[in-house]
Amino acid sequence: MKLVSWNVNGLRACLNKGFLDYVAAEAPDILCLQETKLQPEQAVFDLPDYYRYFYSADKRGYSGTAILTRTEPLSVSYGFGEDIHRHEGRVITAEYPDFYLVCCYTPNSQDGLRRLDYRLLWEDDLRAYLLSLDAVKPVVYCGDLNVAHQEIDLKNPASNRLNPGFSDDERQKMTELLAAGFTDTFRYLHPDATGAYSWWSYRFNARANNAGWRIDYFIVSDRLAAQIAAAEIRREVYGSDHCPVVLELS
Repeated sequence: MKLVSWNVNGLRACLNKGFLDYVAAEAPDILCLQETKLQPEQAVFDLPDYYRYFYSADKRGYSGTAILTRTEPLSVSYGFGEDIHRHEGRVITAEYPDFYLVCCYTPNSQDGLRRLDYRLLWEDDLRAYLLSLDAVKPVVYCGDLNVAHQEIDLKNPASNRLNPGFSDDERQKMTELLAAGFTDTFRYLHPDATGAYSWWSYRFNARANNAGWRIDYFIVSDRLAAQIAAAEIRREVYGSDHCPVVLELS
């Protein structure tokens, strides 16, 4: 089974930048999208082999997630937890016979870390949610998680330490998640890989210079780790400031 996660930074814009060509070439069984920035009725494109599930923010043109899947899930739910987490279209959960799939667009802690308190609450509540699912069946958790976990996961760690996505608190929350029984699939197969990034700023020729961050993940329940056949980053695929990340499970 091949799964893809991609922050498309506006699906309507990405459709004009090769989105459908990429999907045809990659041919994933499941495609998870973040930052779709649209309402479901605005998702007008031809992808007939996939069931489509969109979750939009209350604020139009902001945030949003989607799951496109060749196999119809047993169930699909939108959002999680308390009402505070249910207004920005950030989490879709699809249940399959052997696992839960959670597509997530994690809130950015924003300049000056002004949204850090909410971000840390989100992390604790989402971890509890993932563990509740994991108690029933294994979990595949993916998306733009807005954190570079270790120094190896971004080009310039020293100068970014207090910036959103690389604060000590955010990195610690990822450590706590993995310690709770989950595996970072890319690092499982590529523990020492450097220069492996999934997001680049549009400024300063960052992508051309590969001055990026790895903030897009597939994370699975530890008991799925033995089934990780491939975990790749499609750096060569354009269309967004992020590139797709791919997981293959045997």
